[in-house]
Amino acid sequence: MMSTMVRVGLQHQQRFPVLAGIGCSCLTSATVHACAVNSVPCLSSKLKKWKNGGIMSRRLVLGFGTSFWAQYMNMAGNCKSFIASARQKGAVAEVLQNVEWPEQFPFKDEDFQRFDESPDPLFYEAPRFVTHIDDAAIAALTKYYSEVFPPSNTPGVSILDMCSSWVSHFPKGYKQERVVGMGMNEEELKRNPVLTEYVVQDLNVNPKLPFEDNSFGVITNVVSVDYLTKPLDVFKEMCRILKPGGLAIMSFSNRCFWTKAISIWTSTGDTDHVLIVGSYFHYAGGFEPPQAVDISPNPGRSDPMYIVYSRKLSAA
Repeated sequence: MMSTMVRVGLQHQQRFPVLAGIGCSCLTSATVHACAVNSVPCLSSKLKKWKNGGIMSRRLVLGFGTSFWAQYMNMAGNCKSFIASARQKGAVAEVLQNVEWPEQFPFKDEDFQRFDESPDPLFYEAPRFVTHIDDAAIAALTKYYSEVFPPSNTPGVSILDMCSSWVSHFPKGYKQERVVGMGMNEEELKRNPVLTEYVVQDLNVNPKLPFEDNSFGVITNVVSVDYLTKPLDVFKEMCRILKPGGLAIMSFSNRCFWTKAISIWTSTGDTDHVLIVGSYFHYAGGFEPPQAVDISPNPGRSDPMYIVYSRKLSAA
């Protein structure tokens, strides 16, 4: 049993200690770096644990190095160890390859609880005209968008930027006839130059998206998927409003408003986050098998950046 766990960072202003196998920054009222474990168990054992209801302890109780994880998982399952650093290029892309998903969604209600359960509109009431990832990560995301988005001003293309704010990180000058922003702060949304319209909505209270079926060709979500407390409801709605073949792009880093991120996110590392987001696509139904890509521009020197994406099935 993991009896030597160290509980970390339960106070909002508390500084994370530097522990073996973890990289983190201090907790402040701004976004913070979530701890990233430098190794994860083999996927088959992890999914078996989920299937048997054995989720790891909640909140930030991390701090174990590669050797501990290897020993623990070898004792637990004798599997081929999947020791993949979250900072190694290629490791993230492998996470969603040939996953043996349990029959039922493996997470429980407690996994989507937050340290701060106060109403989200209070937290987002004051506009924050800041960026939540560094410039290098933003540039990497913008470059990725330029490679996968439909060409600018393509007839019939509509884009939904979910959990949007005053900036969407789209390529410079990018335009479509309809670009909708959905977010929590109206002042931020008003300032976003790429949006043609916006909707203020708390998806954690009302995950029903106010759009017709088959309305959008692309849905984006930047560093906010970790705040969704009803992710399956939201992803089912995403599938409903996407056109057949439409693309959904979830991007995230290791930074967040820690008190508002869901428990399963704050108690796991970067590679696990890829698996978590992939599970949302899988269990929502109607999507192609999700895929992941690591677009981190300077591993170890700037914010990491990960993409999990999928397309709506043509027959969905």
